[in-house]
Amino acid sequence: MSAAPAPLPVPPGGPAGDGVRAAPLVIAHRGNSSVAPENTLVALESAWRAGADMVEIDLQLTRDGVAVVIHDDTVDRTTDGTGRVDALDAARVAALDAGSWFAPGYTGERVPTAAELIGFLAARPGLGLLAELKGVWGAEDVRRVTDAAAAFGLAERIIVQSFEVTTVEALRDVAPALPRGLLIDAVPDDLPALCRRLAVMTCNPAGPLLAEEPDLVGALHDAGLRVMPWTLDESVHWDAAVALGVDGIITNRPDRLRGWLSAT
Repeated sequence: MSAAPAPLPVPPGGPAGDGVRAAPLVIAHRGNSSVAPENTLVALESAWRAGADMVEIDLQLTRDGVAVVIHDDTVDRTTDGTGRVDALDAARVAALDAGSWFAPGYTGERVPTAAELIGFLAARPGLGLLAELKGVWGAEDVRRVTDAAAAFGLAERIIVQSFEVTTVEALRDVAPALPRGLLIDAVPDDLPALCRRLAVMTCNPAGPLLAEEPDLVGALHDAGLRVMPWTLDESVHWDAAVALGVDGIITNRPDRLRGWLSAT
């Protein structure tokens, strides 16, 4: 018999009363990153206005231990600065322009801190957060994020996830009540057992794994886990994911996915 899947931390009115959702959640990858500079507040705002259920973002630590919203290990690609995030102080990162690389109209957009991100979420009660912690974080590191979520009372709307088992273990030990996820780009041996040990509620695979491992979604569901693949941007991939019964779709085009789901 399949284990009962854990409920997703989204606002009331999303999942049905029995925890099963008729359509997958629309999860905006780095915000509405096809129309606004990724991982900025304007991209998150655009995703919210486009009808996304959740926004997916990336967190890195600065040299002085501040969690900031940026994907790469360096600031070079998405700001007017240069250097590794973990070699720059938070004040230096905060002064960077994170918008002009995308389009001149976004000049002056900044790299948000985790605290600013949580504040943004608190002001938008219809939005959930899927936060990836990049790299290896220790217990004191993860507390910078989990304490902020607890202070705003937002734990029921946040999932924290990572590729790094060590980071997920730290999240489990520091904030056991906060929903967690494991990201995978390959299927390790005995994945359900690993997920049980980490006490995650979702396992989120790279999109190609859905085709390479056609039984993966069913096996994870049988283990009581949710499945939210990344990053699917084409209707042919959305159709295949929906047919497999995924619980959410992480996409760079939340606006188009919302419209596609409404039409199907």
